[in-house]
Amino acid sequence: MKFAHLADCHIGSWRDPKLRDTSTLAFSKAVDKCIREKVDFILIAGDLFNTSFPRLDNLKTVVMKLKQLKDLNIPVYIVPGSHDYSPSGKTILDVLEEAGLFVNVFKGNVEDGKLKLNFTIDKKTGAKITGMLGKRGALEKTYYEKLILDNLEKENGYKIFLFHSGIDELKPKEMENIISQPLSLLPKGFDYYAGGHVHIVDDKQVEGYGKIAYPGPLFPNSFAELEKLERGGFFIVEDGNAKWEPIQIYNVEKIQIDCNHLTPDEIRNQIFERIKNKEFNNTVVLIRLHGTLANGKPSDIDFKEIFTALYDKSAYFVMKSSHAVISKEFEEIKTDARNVEDIESFLIKEHLGQIKFENLSLEKEEELIKNLMKILSTEKQEGETVPDFERRIREEVSRILEMEL
Repeated sequence: MKFAHLADCHIGSWRDPKLRDTSTLAFSKAVDKCIREKVDFILIAGDLFNTSFPRLDNLKTVVMKLKQLKDLNIPVYIVPGSHDYSPSGKTILDVLEEAGLFVNVFKGNVEDGKLKLNFTIDKKTGAKITGMLGKRGALEKTYYEKLILDNLEKENGYKIFLFHSGIDELKPKEMENIISQPLSLLPKGFDYYAGGHVHIVDDKQVEGYGKIAYPGPLFPNSFAELEKLERGGFFIVEDGNAKWEPIQIYNVEKIQIDCNHLTPDEIRNQIFERIKNKEFNNTVVLIRLHGTLANGKPSDIDFKEIFTALYDKSAYFVMKSSHAVISKEFEEIKTDARNVEDIESFLIKEHLGQIKFENLSLEKEEELIKNLMKILSTEKQEGETVPDFERRIREEVSRILEMEL
C-alpha cells in the first residue's frame, strides 16, 4: 500500500499578484509527483482551499488536476479544514464531491446525542478511512467530545484517521498558544493519523495510537513561514514509513540585520554589502530587521532603493519585516509595567458589577474582563490578512464568552 498525505494547501492564500498562483502551482507539482510515484490514493487533511468559495482561476486548476487523478483511478479522500469549512454547510467542497472528484470521509450519523463516524473503504487497497473536520477556533472539539470511539477502535484492518486539529501533547513550544485538542479525544488503534492545521513537519509513533503525522503546508503561507520552512511538501507513505517530499517553487534568501546602534544609512549599506556580487534568479528575498536605531526613524531606511536593487538582480519577489525596529527616542520612554497592571486592576475593580450577569461572581467577572482585554490587545500576525485577523479576534472573544457566561 502506498499513499500520499497532503494538508493545508491553502489554494488562493497569497493575495499579491506575484505570489497569487503559488499555491495552485504547488498543488499541481504535488499531484504530478503522486502520479509519478504511482500512489494508490491521496489524503488531504483539511484546508485544500483558503476559503470556502475560492477564486475561479484557482478552482479551474484544482479541478483539472483532480480530474486527472480521477481518470487515472487514483482516489482522493479529504476532510474540510478550518478555512474551507463553512457554518452554512455549503462550500465548493460539496460541489467537487458531487462531481466525483474526491470523497469527504467526515461521514456518520447522530445516535442519542452522540456522533458515530462511518468508514470509507478504499476499493483497491481495502484501507478503512474516516476522519474529523476542522472548524475555526478549534470548535470541532465539541464533535470530538460527542464522538463514539468503540466502533472505530474495534474495527479490524488497516485504518486511517484524517483530522484537522492541533494536539496538545504534540504541538511544539512555539505554538503553545494555538488552540488544540487533547490526544485522548482521538480514537486509539489506528495505523495512520493524517493530520493538518498545524503548519509543521512532524511524524511520531505514539503508544496506543499509531503514527501521527503532519506534513506541513504545501507552500508556506506567510513571511514567517517562508523564513522558517523555506518550502512546503507532503508525505508519501509506503509500508508504514512516511517520507517527506519537498515542493520547491522558489529559492529563499534570508537577510537579517541587527539594527542596534546603527543608523538608517548604515543599515542600507549592510544590506547592499550582503547582496553585492549575487544574483537572485527565481528567489524570494526576505529582509528582517530588528533592534534600536542609533538615530533617526525606521521610515528613514530607504527600502525603495533596496527593493529596486534586488529586483535589478533578478529577485522574483522581495518582502520585509521591520516592525521590530524602533527609534532611540521611543526606547527612552520608559514605562513601569507593574504600575500599568496595577492601574488596570484598579479600574476594573472600580467598575465591577455595573452590568449584572446571572451566576457570574465579581471574581469571575474580573477574570472575564482581563481575558477579553488580553485578546483585544493581540497584534496582527505577519502575513495575516486584516479580515482573517478580525475573524480570529471575534472567534477568540466568542470562545471566552461561551466559557464564562
